[in-house]
Amino acid sequence: MSSLAGTTTGVRLIRSPELAQSVDYAYAAVADVPVRAIWAAGACPLDADGATVAVGDVAGQTHQVMRNLVTALAGAGAALTDVVKTTVYVASSRQADLGEAWKVYRDYMGDHDVPSTLLGVAVLGYNDQLVEVEAVALITERASG
Repeated sequence: MSSLAGTTTGVRLIRSPELAQSVDYAYAAVADVPVRAIWAAGACPLDADGATVAVGDVAGQTHQVMRNLVTALAGAGAALTDVVKTTVYVASSRQADLGEAWKVYRDYMGDHDVPSTLLGVAVLGYNDQLVEVEAVALITERASG
């Protein structure tokens, strides 16, 4: 089993050499330190007034979703680099739409290629919603104060 370098939060992302290395996400995440766990509700493409933004635009909605996820995590004392698992939902049966959302998601996640599931679904909860991302994050007890 091989792993990426640990972060300051104590989270190690694991890539098994027996599995495909061409994917842009880790296969597992391990936390070897006492941590505080954060479960973020699915981040939605809503503005501060609760209106769905970028209607009909998968990439535009994904940008809003990721900005909202960053804000939600910050409220819990975490950042995207503390995330250990995500699920990316796209209301579409077209793989191109899933790929478009994934590209924006990956831009925000950068080198932090946590285990993630990307899937197309029939419908999401808000009017005109195309994208949602939920996340689990871990932060060390030392970092959480």
